[in-house]
Amino acid sequence: MEAFDSILGTIDDFVWGVPLMVLILFGGLLLTLRLKGLQFSQLGRALRYMLKNEKNGAGEVSSFGALCTALSATIGTGNIVGVATAIVAGGPGALFWMWLAALFGMATKYSEGLLAVKYRTIEKDNHVLGGPFYYIERGMGLRWKWLAKLFAFFGMCVGLFGIGTFTQVNSISSAITGFFDPEKANTVSLFGMDYSIVTIIGSLVLAVLVGLVLIGGLRRIAGVSERIIPAMVVIYVGFSILLIGANITALPAALVTIVQSAFGFQAAAGGMLGAIIIAMQKGIARGIFSNEAGLGSAPIAAAAAKTNEPVRQGLISMTGTFMDTIVVCSMTGLAIVMTGAYQVPGLEGAAVTTAAFQSGLPFLSGDVVAFIMMLCLALFGFTTILGWDYYGERCLEYFSGGSMKAVQVYRWLYIAAVFIGPYMTVSAVWTIADIFNACMAVPNMIALIVLSGVVVKETKDYFRRLKAANGIEEDMAPRVDDHSDWKSM
Repeated sequence: MEAFDSILGTIDDFVWGVPLMVLILFGGLLLTLRLKGLQFSQLGRALRYMLKNEKNGAGEVSSFGALCTALSATIGTGNIVGVATAIVAGGPGALFWMWLAALFGMATKYSEGLLAVKYRTIEKDNHVLGGPFYYIERGMGLRWKWLAKLFAFFGMCVGLFGIGTFTQVNSISSAITGFFDPEKANTVSLFGMDYSIVTIIGSLVLAVLVGLVLIGGLRRIAGVSERIIPAMVVIYVGFSILLIGANITALPAALVTIVQSAFGFQAAAGGMLGAIIIAMQKGIARGIFSNEAGLGSAPIAAAAAKTNEPVRQGLISMTGTFMDTIVVCSMTGLAIVMTGAYQVPGLEGAAVTTAAFQSGLPFLSGDVVAFIMMLCLALFGFTTILGWDYYGERCLEYFSGGSMKAVQVYRWLYIAAVFIGPYMTVSAVWTIADIFNACMAVPNMIALIVLSGVVVKETKDYFRRLKAANGIEEDMAPRVDDHSDWKSM
């Protein structure tokens, strides 16, 4: 197993090397400049749109439902476990690079959502299929269809072996076992290893619950997400604000530590450059794992939104990155740095975040804190599992030419992967997820850079029509799209 982990680590270091980080940051910076900082100037409008569905829009689910489906996949264990692993491995500076990547990533996510709606297909039965595979094929031209297929293939793998199953289930089972059977007093031998009976029961229950929701398709996934996502974000953010407020005197020092660590000022002599690269690598990789900006997953959900305006959905999509990283991940990261939990030897994953909240909230029982953390982690992970099944199915639908039999097989394999997730090592599952994330991000980022001109054109047209209507969206002239920029060669 150690040899396997070593091989995975080597591959991970290669795919998440400087070239990919430069590609992602360059893409986000390019889009930010070409859109004139739209993610900052239009954030207020985007947040308003998030809560106001468009009337008479074509699609499968409401804009808010599409956002919640996307958030169900993004706000997951990455916000609790991923941030902790990034800070433990890359130091507090990883949080700084996570923030920076997210600020540029909002422009990236905006562009993804816009292009997804512009190039989507809507069948006669109102079934929608859209995402990077279609804006690569239709926007860049049929000669690039191989790149669209490549994206779809890696998208299936990320869902089945990466973000969607193993990492989420592994984190959920670890948290549940840590709470109900921390000493592993009741074990069963499986696959040559001893596992807590709580782990086995938990994986069975989780697999059954996932199966019951997935059978209902997108509308059931969106319905469950619309109910769970807002509640769990409020609970977790409120819990985090309580910790920050109780330790407010430690906040300035924590912020200084984050910045110093980001630029290697805390590294030993001669190790500054290495410390910066590690902090960037872990921060950007975990940040993308969490908010998925540039990964190309969220536009698959955005394409299903009931809307006739690509720009409007793009604005709603970018609020996902804001909520995920700037709000939720920041809460976790500040709690860990303020309490110094990342420096406790022997802790990894969810245990680091739990230790941070137990240390930062001494007036609450350790068991109460552990229970709340377990509940948040379970809900975050559960909704991410649901969201990524939808992404994986849509990728397979495109990859297989619309074969619904293949989609049904994928769904059952997905449920099986949920069951076996707890029996893999923490380091292995997160490394596998990072590798597939990188492979998925490359074709999507190439497409976003190539199609940045289309994004700018659509954006200018939308705000021109909005200005002509004196800022009243309902009075805007209808959007005209003759598909003249779709390439068939």
